[in-house]
Amino acid sequence: MKFDLKNKTAIVTGGARGIGKAICLALAQQGAKVHVLDLDGAAAEETATSIRAQGHSAQGHHCDVTQQAQVTGLVQRIHEAGGIHILVNNAGIAHVGNVEKTSEEDLDRLYGVNIKGVYNGLYAAVPLMKAKGGVIINMASIASSIGLNDRFAYSMTKGAVATMTLSVAKDYVHHGIRCNSISPARVHTPFVDGFIKDNYPGKEAEMFQKLSQTQPIGRMGRPEEIADLAVYLCSDEASFITGTDFPIDGGFIKLNGN
Repeated sequence: MKFDLKNKTAIVTGGARGIGKAICLALAQQGAKVHVLDLDGAAAEETATSIRAQGHSAQGHHCDVTQQAQVTGLVQRIHEAGGIHILVNNAGIAHVGNVEKTSEEDLDRLYGVNIKGVYNGLYAAVPLMKAKGGVIINMASIASSIGLNDRFAYSMTKGAVATMTLSVAKDYVHHGIRCNSISPARVHTPFVDGFIKDNYPGKEAEMFQKLSQTQPIGRMGRPEEIADLAVYLCSDEASFITGTDFPIDGGFIKLNGN
């Protein structure tokens, strides 16, 4: 079977909802034993329970990716129980605002999750992968490579994710570790629905359509589409790919004149 992940153990941060949840399910469907890590431990276990209900293997864990000791301790325990073959650094948070509307507190908050959180995952997993190799996917963004209005802090953090990906790919290629990143454009998740509801009350349908049309393909992405790309990159079919960023953006980067 192509994209077979049987006998592989995967860790997905921010795995309780949205893209992370879709990735957890997709990896499990291909046979991986999935560990769902999330700041909301109850939601992580709920996602794991739904995966097990479909006959697959999953466990949920509370994990604050900003806390290095917590991340390294949990990753070590997972490794001792069956090794680690896949790490998906998906946990991330957003912020709307240009540099003038980005407070020091905003910057620190985004740095803690989007940069330090990814670093903590890498710091914990890479030493454990060195002996037998492994696959790492970091969730970046189209904001990593192009300018987006009012996304100063978010773009900064996702740019860091892209460069961390390149660094790890180069440093550990001879240890059999492949490291790539995925850069989605706008994906329809509960976060998007909440953002529209909070910022455009009474105009939800209108704004949803407007935001959908920013992608040349005419719609937002689906979490499952991001998850399918993640499955491919985690599989042996992608064994010749490392150090690469994969935009999945409905044509946003190349067809919008950027």
